[in-house]
Amino acid sequence: MSTALQATLTLVERHAALGLPSNTDPQATPADETPREIAYAAARRLGFIPADAACVAQAWQRQSERTGHFDLHTWPCEAVDFGLRTSASAQDFPAAPVQLGVYAVLPNADWVGRMARAGLQTVQLRFKSADASAVQREIRAANEAVADTGAHLYINDHWQEAIAAGAYGVHLGQEDLDTLTPEDLARIRDAGVRLGLSTHGYAEMLRAEAVGPSYIALGAVFPTTLKAMATPPQGLGRLGAYARLLRHRPLVAIGGIAAEHLPAVAATGVGSFAVVRAITGAEQPEAAAHDLQRLWNDVARVKTLL
Repeated sequence: MSTALQATLTLVERHAALGLPSNTDPQATPADETPREIAYAAARRLGFIPADAACVAQAWQRQSERTGHFDLHTWPCEAVDFGLRTSASAQDFPAAPVQLGVYAVLPNADWVGRMARAGLQTVQLRFKSADASAVQREIRAANEAVADTGAHLYINDHWQEAIAAGAYGVHLGQEDLDTLTPEDLARIRDAGVRLGLSTHGYAEMLRAEAVGPSYIALGAVFPTTLKAMATPPQGLGRLGAYARLLRHRPLVAIGGIAAEHLPAVAATGVGSFAVVRAITGAEQPEAAAHDLQRLWNDVARVKTLL
């Protein structure tokens, strides 16, 4: 067995917690003995998609050059190794709270009002309709519903309508970044609207970071049936690695999260988690929201004491 392949297998063994068995390339072999080639092969064996494996490989090469040695035990988690900046820029979007708490994703303005009055700090309107006038009415109603509650309202997808209604923020996906122009992003930013972006791995995280968003959503952590996902669930191991890399940014864990997951999710370092059915599917949604917020506060407090 070559030295490069042995190093690849060692790296895979040391970081097995980040692996996704359903997505692996078990025959991936390094082309040479550079950290980049070894890390790429190992990342593919761990189940990272090619674009994410390339990000890991580049970061490991930079880490090795920065530290003067190739450390198989230390997964890259420094912004500089991924080519990220950690200081603020004039092009960044307005800041969001570092701790967004329980982030409720809700189907209409009535739900938004209920959860805002229940005391949740962060709510999102995800209203689906092909009727443009209905979308506008629902966004205006949701914005009015959070008035004087202290809740921060994010609008999913409909950024132009969100600006017109004076919403606190918008939440967009990677497919939205495909269609937005630099002028569109400037319109959102110049309106003082916060921007949250969904990501599903390293390549999308780096793309989102380049925009300077108010927060980044990371997932899907666990299986979810609410939305078809292009990648398998990332799991807690990867969530922790992502959170260490983006620790300078407010972070929201997304995808299949329930009350029993909260201690493990909080331990990764994220400041918030998003829920849908844990609230909208509950027999007593307000009580469910209170319980989730209490549990999150408790596990966050324990994390701070450790």
